[in-house]
Amino acid sequence: MDNRAEVREFLTTRRARVTPGQVGLPAGTNRRVRGLRRGEVAALAGVSVEYYTRLERGGISGASPEVLESLARALRLDDAERAHLFDLAHAASPVARPRKRRNPRSWSPHPSLRWTLDAITAGPAFVRNGRMDVLAANTLARAFYKDVFDMPGRPPNIARFTFLDGRAFEFYPDWGMFAEVTVALLRTEAGRDPHNKELHDLIGELGTRSDEFRRLWGAHDVRHHGTGFKTFHHPVVGEMTLAYEGMEMESEPGLTVTIYAAEPGSPSAERMGLLASWAASEYGGAGAVPPGAREAAG
Repeated sequence: MDNRAEVREFLTTRRARVTPGQVGLPAGTNRRVRGLRRGEVAALAGVSVEYYTRLERGGISGASPEVLESLARALRLDDAERAHLFDLAHAASPVARPRKRRNPRSWSPHPSLRWTLDAITAGPAFVRNGRMDVLAANTLARAFYKDVFDMPGRPPNIARFTFLDGRAFEFYPDWGMFAEVTVALLRTEAGRDPHNKELHDLIGELGTRSDEFRRLWGAHDVRHHGTGFKTFHHPVVGEMTLAYEGMEMESEPGLTVTIYAAEPGSPSAERMGLLASWAASEYGGAGAVPPGAREAAG
């Protein structure tokens, strides 16, 4: 991935998003650019126009943390965008170390992780990487994402399902929101791990096969994905609104454990119970590991 182009497009899109009024500047009537001018960003960040122009053209290598912080404040970046800016600067450094990568086809979860996932029986629990490969899953996650696991190829990939499988439009009632989140997560990972060939291959595949992916990718949006609520329409049990928690694995940097749970006593909890019953009959027991899950993990 061309780091200079990534920096240029990220800063340009962020600058276009900030209005003069948001930073206390007069809007005026003769503005020929969307958002702020370069000179306005430079003044807000406390740097020269020439230096900011160099940064926006991709020359971010060597920028100090203080300058990056000032730039993040000037452009009103949120936490995910600020982290992305620092990731881009790190990747541009001539002494940056490539991030250690795991091949999703060869990485295997250790037994204690398998036991932990299998011990969660009230909701789907799974491990994914930044590329959105599902690397390990409990029985309910396998049943919940049955269509993801049914797609050809291994490991199962949530991003590929979202954009390349027609069943995703039914599974995600608000498909547009899920598509935006998926692209933002992939863009965030590309900033963290710019030399990941498997990630670039996936982005290239999705960009070639999906017009909507290309459009969203061009927005350069990023995000952190920790907690919240989502609504799904499962093909077996119907609509469920679930809380989710995403937790970075301390023992495996770059991997995330995600757990979904329904509000106790709610219709969604009742449907989750039905899904658990269906999974038990389909896969041979509530604690069983369904066919394909071990292969997905390894």
